[in-house]
Amino acid sequence: MTHIAPSPLQRLVLAFYAFFAILFRVEVAAAVQRLREARRERALPSPAAAPAPVVQTDAGAAAPRVDARPALQLLAVLQREGRLVDFLEEDLTGFPDAAVGAAARAVHAGCRKALGELLGLEPVYREAEGAQVTVERGFDPAAVRLTGNVVGEPPFRGALRHHGWRVCEVKLPPTQGGGDGSVVAPAEVEL
Repeated sequence: MTHIAPSPLQRLVLAFYAFFAILFRVEVAAAVQRLREARRERALPSPAAAPAPVVQTDAGAAAPRVDARPALQLLAVLQREGRLVDFLEEDLTGFPDAAVGAAARAVHAGCRKALGELLGLEPVYREAEGAQVTVERGFDPAAVRLTGNVVGEPPFRGALRHHGWRVCEVKLPPTQGGGDGSVVAPAEVEL
């Protein structure tokens, strides 16, 4: 079986999905919490500390490592503008819902601003959610996920539950040389 590591952009999209799923779906938050606790108990290395993944081809030969710098650069901007990493790393179990909501509003505003400046986004489907759409033969499974009672062959007709997002433009500033590229937020020391 071939395991292909998701690209930095795919990981970013997954991170945003996970962020809002954790924030608004208690069962997802509980599952992530159990995973984090299990990782701590087994003393597994942090994914950030692990080496960049190597993509294995069918022949078993290692492909070049994925360049994570653009993803880390984007994460650094999301941290700087919206304090996203701080928010996600904070244990929110002891905070009242109103406090979490207020924090989420500030994180949302900063991250939305950063995304607007760095990425051009467009919906995969332009129809309104709930509209009937047809998924033609040869559709891209990375762009369209079929749910419900999926039987038979395309074309499929169904209700659009989420229009999806596609990046149409990336406007990351050039990386600056030097320094540790894995640092997404420097430590702050007040003197």
